[in-house]
Amino acid sequence: MYVISLSHYFDYHGNMKNAQAIQAFLALGQESRLNVYRLIVQKGDTGLMPSQIHEMLGIPNATLSFHLKELYLADLITVERNGRNLIYRPNADIVQELSHFLLDNCCGGKLCIPTKSSKKVKSL
Repeated sequence: MYVISLSHYFDYHGNMKNAQAIQAFLALGQESRLNVYRLIVQKGDTGLMPSQIHEMLGIPNATLSFHLKELYLADLITVERNGRNLIYRPNADIVQELSHFLLDNCCGGKLCIPTKSSKKVKSL
């Protein structure tokens, strides 16, 4: 049994770079792939085998394999071989890195709490 991770994509401080963030967002930018990722995240450390994902989402095996590969290459998921089975789990560290990347210096370093006077602007 072994776990595969691509954590070498982050520099020695653990800070995400633009290129890695773009790769992750591109991987999540396709609807089926996003659904696969959300399902894997929901299962957490338990993880899912491709057959379970196929059963739950109805994605053809070849397509599912492609989506899992893209999520893996973006380091959003890890894969563990357990005998003949592959188990996919979310890479929680990367999700946290993405959040930090997006919110870095948010609101000029101040706590970002919307006030009651803030109104949502509808676009035309």
